[in-house]
Amino acid sequence: MLKDYTKEFSYNLKLSLPVMLGMLGHTLVSLVDNIMVGKLDPTNLAAVSLGNSFIFIGMAIGIGFSSAITPLIAEADSEKNHYKLQSTFFHGIILCTALSLILFLSIFLFRDIMLLMNQPKEVVELALPYLELVVISLIPLLIFQAFKQFCDGLSLTIYPMYAAVLANVINVLINYVLIFGKFGFPQMGIIGAAIGTLISRVVMLVFLILIIKYNSKIKECLNNIRSIKFDKLMFKKILNIGIPSSLQMVFEVVFFTTAIWLSGLLGENPQSANQIALNLSSMTFMIASGLSVSAMVRVGNQKGLKNYVDLRRISFSILLLGLILALFFALCFILFNDILPYIYVDLNNPINYDDNLEVIAITSKLLIIAAVYQISDTIQVIILAALRGMQDVKIPTLITFISYWLIGFPVSYFLGSDDMLGSEGIWIGLLCGLTIAATLLYIRFNILTNRLIKKN
Repeated sequence: MLKDYTKEFSYNLKLSLPVMLGMLGHTLVSLVDNIMVGKLDPTNLAAVSLGNSFIFIGMAIGIGFSSAITPLIAEADSEKNHYKLQSTFFHGIILCTALSLILFLSIFLFRDIMLLMNQPKEVVELALPYLELVVISLIPLLIFQAFKQFCDGLSLTIYPMYAAVLANVINVLINYVLIFGKFGFPQMGIIGAAIGTLISRVVMLVFLILIIKYNSKIKECLNNIRSIKFDKLMFKKILNIGIPSSLQMVFEVVFFTTAIWLSGLLGENPQSANQIALNLSSMTFMIASGLSVSAMVRVGNQKGLKNYVDLRRISFSILLLGLILALFFALCFILFNDILPYIYVDLNNPINYDDNLEVIAITSKLLIIAAVYQISDTIQVIILAALRGMQDVKIPTLITFISYWLIGFPVSYFLGSDDMLGSEGIWIGLLCGLTIAATLLYIRFNILTNRLIKKN
């Protein structure tokens, strides 16, 4: 009956809402950067887009890997296994810190690769110094993710939200002052945006560590954690979930990042339009991502209890809620596709007036396609998280690779050329990849849960 699913809505929203707001906080950092930089000119916006395309890859690897912590913590919590919980957190922090340093060094040392990507020269010249600063922020961000995933696994999702909201407020203030040179500070343009992002992420990490120290449940969980010893089996367990989870996110994020690079081949204005459309659609994706964390936590809990009937019912309840929200956002994109792009450009600037009009025209078309893929995107992210909560990661990783790289990317590349559909063709490829992934992941989840129920 429908009531069996809708009765879970209240708890799912209670658990998901702080995660949504926290994730929106991450995305709002990028949104604020894009809106404020977009007021400068399309070239600066394209430069931020290009620089962030490298950062997004690093974030995808790190955030995807850190997500392995949540289902393990949730499972240990439901089992009341105190040692397993502490060991997961201890080894997770170590691995995420090490990974953050590796990603920082990798992106920093290979940043000049953008010189070989046939992007507009003036865009690359602006993007390089921006990237050199923002890449440092990966270190505090990924350590923050380890603490966040720990809190999420304990269903204490509100604390990371507080930290993300504070970080976003700080980022807005610093951006306003440094990008435009207010209150006696120099006008630094996109370098000011990079500084704001770095400072806000450091504050976010420090604030989260400080506030969780005063929670009684966390105090109990971390009591005598220094007695935990290095455990090769726990390292292996986190790696076995973390590496495939990381690859899943990388396949998707790099797939979307290629849209930035392919748009750059079309010119500055298509690249700016692509960035605006991606930024707007990423805001709605954070809502589905928030629900996906609830799916991962609650599925992990039910797996620990070996209650596979409720595991399946709860997963479908979260999916139903996600689809209702996805339809609402799709409708918003369709109704306001001609209005939303104006947030990012300054039509009062006569020098860039014609360019800004072109950016708005391209963006409005892309938002129609973004409206359609809201459904597919919601299904794939929630079902993928539910599978991760079941610690089923290898087959889903293969599914995401096939969907995005053997199907979606070739379509984007073929249809995205100047003599085909251009920017719209690139986004049709994105839609194809997401739809195939959603379909195959749903089939995988359906087969797996039915099998577990029969065996139980």
